[in-house]
Amino acid sequence: MTADIFKRLGWFVVFLLVQVVMLRHVHLFGVATPLLYVYFVLQFPRHLPKWGTLLWAFVLGLLVDIFSNTPGVAAASLTLIAALQPYYLGLFVSQDAPEDLRPALKTLGTLKYSYYSVPLVLLYCLVFFSLEQFSFFHIFHWLMCVVGSAVVTLLLIYTFELAKRK
Repeated sequence: MTADIFKRLGWFVVFLLVQVVMLRHVHLFGVATPLLYVYFVLQFPRHLPKWGTLLWAFVLGLLVDIFSNTPGVAAASLTLIAALQPYYLGLFVSQDAPEDLRPALKTLGTLKYSYYSVPLVLLYCLVFFSLEQFSFFHIFHWLMCVVGSAVVTLLLIYTFELAKRK
């Protein structure tokens, strides 16, 4: 149990540093920002208590907000995803699956993992950019930010998953 917490804490620090040091400066075509730290929440195992998922996600989102100057946007969006993640994962995992199951391409399969990750990342980007812009006057720009960031984030997530597979 303690080893699991330290491993999760290590990944927490890695995703935080990658996001705030490297990825926050990347804005492809002025609209697509990779939000790789969402992957941290997508990896939560099945046995993690719901309060634990909320706490980990809120703290990660809060630290990203502090370093990225987006007051509360990442924390609120990531906490929402963490609140939905255990229930949504339950749709793709059978009741007799092991309690320590971690959602991944290897454990769920490509199709189920796509059905699991794509809607959660899209929802995250939708909430994140809605809160960030807090206006629908430039709806086309907002939509491009949501879709572009979701696509770039999903490409990075699938790259990590394929690298872990080998």
